Amino acid sequence: MKLASPVGRLIAAHWALPAVCALFLVVGALVLEDYGSPLDTGEQRAIGNAALDYLAGDGERALDQLGRPWDLYYGAAFEAPLVLVERIIGLEDSRDILLVRHLLTHLFFLAGGVFCYLLVLRMFGSRALALLAVALFLLHPRILAHSFSNTKDVPFLAMFMIALWLVHRAFRRDTLAAFLLCGAGVGLLVNLRIMGAVLFAAVIVLRALDLAFAGSAAERKRALLTGGAFALAALLTYHASLPALWTDPIGRFAELARTLGAHPSAAFNLFRGELLYSPDGPPWDYVPVWIGITTPPATLLLAAFGALALAWRALRRPRDLLRNGPLRFGLLLAALPIATAAAVVILESNIHGDWRHLYFLYAPLLLLAMVGLAAAGGALHGRWTRAGTYALAGAAVAVTVVSMVRIHPLQNDYFSLLADRTTPERLNASYTMNYWRNSARSLLRDILRDHPSGALFFHVGTPGARAFLPADDRERIVETRDFRSGDRNFYGVHEGDCSPSAPVAPIPPVSRIYAATLDCFVDPVAWFGRFRREALASGELLVRSVYDIHRAGRILTYLRDGCPRDDVEGDGPRFFLHVVPVDAGDLPSWRREYGFGNLDFFLRRGLARIDGDCVAVAVLPDYPIAAVRTGQLTDDGVLWEADIVFADGAPDYAVARREALAREPLARSVYDVHLDGRRLTYLRDGCTDEEAEARFFLHVVPADEGDLPEHRREYGFDNLDFTLAARGARPDGNCVAVARLPDYPIATVRTGQYDGTGALWTAEFALPDGE
Repeated sequence: MKLASPVGRLIAAHWALPAVCALFLVVGALVLEDYGSPLDTGEQRAIGNAALDYLAGDGERALDQLGRPWDLYYGAAFEAPLVLVERIIGLEDSRDILLVRHLLTHLFFLAGGVFCYLLVLRMFGSRALALLAVALFLLHPRILAHSFSNTKDVPFLAMFMIALWLVHRAFRRDTLAAFLLCGAGVGLLVNLRIMGAVLFAAVIVLRALDLAFAGSAAERKRALLTGGAFALAALLTYHASLPALWTDPIGRFAELARTLGAHPSAAFNLFRGELLYSPDGPPWDYVPVWIGITTPPATLLLAAFGALALAWRALRRPRDLLRNGPLRFGLLLAALPIATAAAVVILESNIHGDWRHLYFLYAPLLLLAMVGLAAAGGALHGRWTRAGTYALAGAAVAVTVVSMVRIHPLQNDYFSLLADRTTPERLNASYTMNYWRNSARSLLRDILRDHPSGALFFHVGTPGARAFLPADDRERIVETRDFRSGDRNFYGVHEGDCSPSAPVAPIPPVSRIYAATLDCFVDPVAWFGRFRREALASGELLVRSVYDIHRAGRILTYLRDGCPRDDVEGDGPRFFLHVVPVDAGDLPSWRREYGFGNLDFFLRRGLARIDGDCVAVAVLPDYPIAAVRTGQLTDDGVLWEADIVFADGAPDYAVARREALAREPLARSVYDVHLDGRRLTYLRDGCTDEEAEARFFLHVVPADEGDLPEHRREYGFDNLDFTLAARGARPDGNCVAVARLPDYPIATVRTGQYDGTGALWTAEFALPDGE
């Protein structure tokens, strides 16, 4: 029987594609609520609501509902349709809203897979290769898990694949209509995330090459016309889809462009066992390592082979680089990951949670893998040899599927064989895991089953897991950090030793990955009470302040009797904890210019109020510690602070004083300042409390400004300020402070003390060795 319609003939020719999509849709529907929801789902929905209200006539007032300043510059090209569906259907319950959002996000991800099929089919003319590409695209474990709940990074990935298809189509057809459509697609891509500008720039560069090397006036005219049409369509689409630009397009776009280098919201990421504070920028290997250890190895191997094959073809026929053809498009695919990874390092961009901000790079990497597989198949002679190559690729897909089934629903914590998985604990201690807290879903389900009625109090919020619950169960859950020891049904998420034998884990562990438990629920009263008892019984009292700080081993416990409830609820003060090591080499390389490790912690997990008293707990690093500076912060500034000298890093101040007195001082003032090598010693006989408590400033001007850390060069000196509590002592009522100078050549040193009124005394000198 003849198929009457073009659609029917298309389905008959490519029946495997709709079959694969239908399979993924059925499986997706079955696991739709197995994945948690991101903590910022409310903020993402607000972006869509603001855009729709703006279009409805509310104008600038509609933008006021955005809770975070940077949300003004998030494009609403995906969020607005999601919210529009909510409004059309009339959804109000959080469970229904999240299920629809998960379903639509997953459907758009599948649409990206369809365009992946179309692009590979157009590039190589092979249905088998195109089908394998779809399988690899849809079966990246981490991305598949995110495809249900992540309405930011996964839609951007899917749109990036669609935009690559549009770019390939535009250059192949070389018509005005094709470039106009391509421009509209790229404009939407940039709306979803400003990083899409890399593809916009790539198209402009390629069209400029066509203009420069055109063989005739007609070709130059076509290149200029289509390139201009592309740019205009992209800019108009971007402007039309971002209401924030409508009233102040130039000013707000300039502000938006500043967010390209660094996301305004800071993040802490665990990478190779080091806690990275994202505003300082990731190390150079952050992106390649994360991609390498979380992407199925077969894809990476094929992508590397594809890049080598393209490089070989470029060396053999360099003139093809200037022509519009397969080689140039392939090199564009290879350049996108390299250029993006370099830009992340150069711009010191913030990366939140593994490499999810850069998931869009999987599109060009996958297409490179197809280039590699096609090159391998072409290089092999014989039908059966090529069939074997494709069979091996299919086997790699099967291995990935088995791994995904094994760790369901924690595919977002998938690690490949390239990661160090010698012990489960090593993974947990080396890399950020459980970013979306998906494991809380099964744990919360078990708690509700064990407690069919009554209120349940949670120390740590579980909004993503709770929102999927029926309304009656949601109303039973109360989030608080204020507990009474006589009550029951208190729970808090604990990361670490969740084995049934753990003294504070009353609930058997449920969620595991590679046999390592990610989360378990504990009784916060027992948990914090344990540290309080140990601190009072055997801990060393380091300082008395608003909080008394005790140390037991590597645990700091902060205790405050009768603390106000405001200290633990809402967005109350947070603790800062700056740890100065004895050896700066123990710090991560990116922290050495600051001289301390930043271990600030937040109220959400580190603090509880039990029977009216507050308890906070922090874990110190394993390296020898010279000093710690800690306290609490609010948006208005420091509430209280304390500087603590640790015995494992403190010098013998009596010896330092004796050695200093044997030499003439470099400067005489309230304190005499002595120099021994690179060590400054400050001496004051019979110093008063005021002289001991005033803060020291130590400003070092290098002979070569290039020796300064980059963030200090605008000031022209190194700031090494300190306090006597951190760098000194008062033996027999005499003050002694010791500070080490940097190793680089020094021009001058300016030092002294200051308090709230200004400088108390100052001294400035050059070093005697002429540095």
